[in-house]
Amino acid sequence: MEQTNSEFKQDGAPTSQDWARQLHHATRASREDWFGRGISYLCIGVIILVVASMLWFITSKGMATFTQNHVNLWQFLSGTNWAPDQGHIGVLPMIVGSFAVTFAAALVATPFAVGTAIFMTEIAPNKGRKFLQPVIELLVGIPSVVYGFIGLAVVVPFMRHLVGGSGFGIISATFVLFVMVLPTITTMTVDSLRSVPRFYKEASLALGATRWQTVSKVILRAATPGILTAIIFGMARAFGEALAVQMVIGNAAVMPKNLISPAATLTSQLTTGIGDTIDGTLPSNALWSLALILLLMSLFFNALVRLIAKRGQLSHER
Repeated sequence: MEQTNSEFKQDGAPTSQDWARQLHHATRASREDWFGRGISYLCIGVIILVVASMLWFITSKGMATFTQNHVNLWQFLSGTNWAPDQGHIGVLPMIVGSFAVTFAAALVATPFAVGTAIFMTEIAPNKGRKFLQPVIELLVGIPSVVYGFIGLAVVVPFMRHLVGGSGFGIISATFVLFVMVLPTITTMTVDSLRSVPRFYKEASLALGATRWQTVSKVILRAATPGILTAIIFGMARAFGEALAVQMVIGNAAVMPKNLISPAATLTSQLTTGIGDTIDGTLPSNALWSLALILLLMSLFFNALVRLIAKRGQLSHER
């Protein structure tokens, strides 16, 4: 308040109008609150604008293949011949390759991630937990190109010696992505296991269950929604990975015959072809359509995570 009570006493007793004027006068704290709230709304508006602009830009560019070049959508999704310079833009080989490496990496990484998370939360002593946590965080911070070089120098020669052929293929990309998504799934699984109420474990042990029975029958079941969310986040990471996969998969835009044959993913095809096209042409528009597919898959993964989290919340409430 601008005028203190002593000043009011010197000038005389304050009237009701003076009190009303003082109450409606904005103080410094309220002005700071309004300013902070305005900054928050401005930042939120900028984020929404950026996201909306990206969605509009990628969607408009990706739809140009069908609106400007008049490519049939079904032929685009089901075609197996990728030769944009000749007018053939079947993306089924890249879609199959992307899903193959994604599901294979998640299938291999999930048991290791869950086992590591159980060890860190239920079995390991404090020293073991303090050792494993920095190791997992270190794997998160390694750049993708380093994983790609390691895969190119170690995994590809090993697969070439083990099964023959060139060594490039889905199985090599799976091993690289397995190491890349393992920290993500492990970290989120650890958080899910730690979020299980402690009285679940105490009640199970009090009823005579062993530690493994408690972990497998109680803790893992209670943490299932969080574990599924971790797996989906890992799959989203694997589905969107470009550079490391590009270096070990072979980049052959053909239908993969098996796990050891060279293949291509949506991201690897984007990174290899985007620099050799002219904007507005069919090859460029086709690559933007691949980017649109990646965007839709990212939205699908996020929607799936929200659905699992919602169902898990409802099950806990029941």
